[in-house]
Amino acid sequence: MKISRKVEPWNLKWATSRPSRSGWPTMRDHIPCSNRSVVKIVKMKIKSIVLWGAMSLALQVPAQTLPYKNSRLPIEDRVNDLIGRMTVEEKVGQLSKLLGWEMYEKDAKGIRASQKLKDAVQQQHIGLLWATLRADPWTQKTLDNGLTPQEAAKATNAIQRYMVDSTRLGIPLLLSEEAPHGHMAIGATVFPTAIGQASTWNPELIEEMARVIARETYAVGGKNGYGPVLDLARDPRWSRTEESYGEDPYLIGRMGRAMVRGFQGDQIGGTDKIISTLKHFVAYAVPEGGHNGGSVSVGERSLLQNFLPPFEQAVKAGAGSVMTAYNSIDGIPCSSNSWLLNEVLRKQWGFTGFVVSDLLSISGLNGGHSTAMDARDAAWQSMEAGLDVDLSGSGYGKNLLAAVQEGLIDQETLDRAVARLLYQKFALGLFEHPYVDEQAVPKKVGTAEHRALARKVAQQAVILLKNDNQTLPLRRSLKRIAVIGPNADNIYNQLGDYTAPQPEEKVKTVLEGIRAAVPKGTQVDYVKGCAIRDTTATDIAAAVQVAEQADAVIVVLGGSSARDFKTSYQATGAATVDSGAKAVSDMESGEGFDRSTLDLMGDQLRLLQQVQATGKPVVLVTIMGRPLNLNWAAAHVPAIVHAWYPGQEGGMAIADVLFGDYNPGGRLPISIAKSVGQLPVHYNHNKPKHHDYVESDAKPLYPFGYGLSYTNFTYSNLQISLSEQSEDFLATVRFTVANTGGRDGDEVVQLYVVDEVSSVVTPVRQLKGFKRQTIKRGAAQEFVFELRKEDLKLWGVDRRWKTEKGAFTLLIGPSSEQVALRGELLLSKDYTF
Repeated sequence: MKISRKVEPWNLKWATSRPSRSGWPTMRDHIPCSNRSVVKIVKMKIKSIVLWGAMSLALQVPAQTLPYKNSRLPIEDRVNDLIGRMTVEEKVGQLSKLLGWEMYEKDAKGIRASQKLKDAVQQQHIGLLWATLRADPWTQKTLDNGLTPQEAAKATNAIQRYMVDSTRLGIPLLLSEEAPHGHMAIGATVFPTAIGQASTWNPELIEEMARVIARETYAVGGKNGYGPVLDLARDPRWSRTEESYGEDPYLIGRMGRAMVRGFQGDQIGGTDKIISTLKHFVAYAVPEGGHNGGSVSVGERSLLQNFLPPFEQAVKAGAGSVMTAYNSIDGIPCSSNSWLLNEVLRKQWGFTGFVVSDLLSISGLNGGHSTAMDARDAAWQSMEAGLDVDLSGSGYGKNLLAAVQEGLIDQETLDRAVARLLYQKFALGLFEHPYVDEQAVPKKVGTAEHRALARKVAQQAVILLKNDNQTLPLRRSLKRIAVIGPNADNIYNQLGDYTAPQPEEKVKTVLEGIRAAVPKGTQVDYVKGCAIRDTTATDIAAAVQVAEQADAVIVVLGGSSARDFKTSYQATGAATVDSGAKAVSDMESGEGFDRSTLDLMGDQLRLLQQVQATGKPVVLVTIMGRPLNLNWAAAHVPAIVHAWYPGQEGGMAIADVLFGDYNPGGRLPISIAKSVGQLPVHYNHNKPKHHDYVESDAKPLYPFGYGLSYTNFTYSNLQISLSEQSEDFLATVRFTVANTGGRDGDEVVQLYVVDEVSSVVTPVRQLKGFKRQTIKRGAAQEFVFELRKEDLKLWGVDRRWKTEKGAFTLLIGPSSEQVALRGELLLSKDYTF
């Protein structure tokens, strides 16, 4: 997508913002209101008066002749024409994205646009809505008062019809929806959360999944999906770890590109395609103390080499929107950081879409961050920094209007932001096709084909952590199986945060999956035993009793991000956590639920220990949103199957693995620590190597990239060739992997690089290639990876990108800690960028 750099009548430069202050660490020079130039304000007021006069004349043109409604004209011309006809109030309003679930009314008479929408449109001239179709305890939308998929289509059509027929310019709304692991709406398919998606190590599969999410969102009127989340998660105490792709920038970048391609296709505007919004820009997942939204302490080099690259990859894949993070970096809030938004995102990466705030993050400047004196100052800071759209309607709105009218924000800056949004609306075809086909919805949402894909993603996400003495797969000849634990038969504990209410029959739990997998004559006994957190209804004795009578025991433990109607929520949607609350829900993960330990909560460990003491074969299945402490289980339980939050078909996928119908091939995208005291424990920490603690070694319990299989693989025949040219090089890495076991299976081959000597400190090893491949038993597969200067670059002492000459060790194997093959690459010269 290209945007003209010369647009009459104001010569707007939409694609690249006005020259920005750049450089580290002063990413934005904060200018107090008291020091703003009076001369500038007077000039801006004069300019605004002239422009408003010109616009008033343009408003007299008959609507049917307006060029912006002519689909045969270039989008740049249409945007230019429409902006020329808008009042300053309409421009400011166009940048406001309000909460959408109160913008429709549903009763016995039908579904229609609400009075609240009409008031917001007439008074605020809004341009976007967020989460119109969302349902969950925060929005107070249930299966009863929320919208079925066909009702959702009726609601969005009613909203758009009001915009088209009852507003002066007929500008449709852009409807943004939460869509990280399925559209967060009733009836949509629920896939594994992002941490599970990353565990597949299969970007092609995730792209296929994203296409389905886009198809379902588009069918009911959503044209913008929030996702992927590209946060680099290195502190599992952080409540939103489940929403991330893990701890490695290369893996996150691959997954992020796949999601963007799946959402958007080759270009914005295709049928069944939606705009992707990248979250959260940037470094949101490593707050001090694990406190969600807290301050972040990262240096320039770490930011450039670890946290920004996944976003860069997704931007270059064509992402149409980026969301700023709540946190500050080196004292500068991301929502007022001109260096991030103007210099890096737009100037260096060429981003031409629009930037949106996270909910209420603009207000956070004069709130929690205390970097703005008042709401008007916060609006000025964000707009000047390059933030286009306000998610809330209260950050910009009257505050931005006042800043424009007083000359603090000039007309060019405002128009540039409006143009970025309008361009995307035109590209989506909203002006030509604002409505959706209500009759086609059942063929596109929650179909059997989509359910099958949800099961496939869940299967590939399952990680076999331990399997002593071939405990798994279980024999179908077992006569009696005990299924125990709080996550064995709880649909919402299986789905993760950002999930809509579900009818019970839609979600397949582990208990249901096991009962469906065994022969009719097998007896399956179920006892919950305990809750995730609440210890008032524990019944371990009953669990032990059924375990003693069983031939095998499956214990399903972990965590929960299941929101309930008893929990209170902040204005941002994050849960309000009260450590002393009497009513204890299962929820210990999900937005707002940060942890100070990573232990299994409640009586879960005691339940596992007493069941294991029966002497019966025990299999532990873990369902959770973050890596939890599995030390005791790793030492005492013979088999552990790890599933994160596996989505609506998770129970079937887990049963497929337990009984050998699917050979697990998932790999960890984040290390599992032995103790909170080890944190951070990510595999690619900077040199030097970690030394042991007094109490334990420094290694994680299970490392990044780890996962077992029911078969065996051997690596051989490593060949490395190098061709160096003046501007770049090509290193080709070849090797063979053979399946030497008794089953077909998936191997995830991983290529790591060690920069042996460098001008700045580099990681102990870095993932630079991976491939998931099914290999038949007795067969062998050749793998080929290519490395270029881009793959080995670093941010040098001179603050420039370069790939330095010297030796690089190549490590190849099935995880970050298991090296099957080792080779060397020797570059004879430096390569610059």
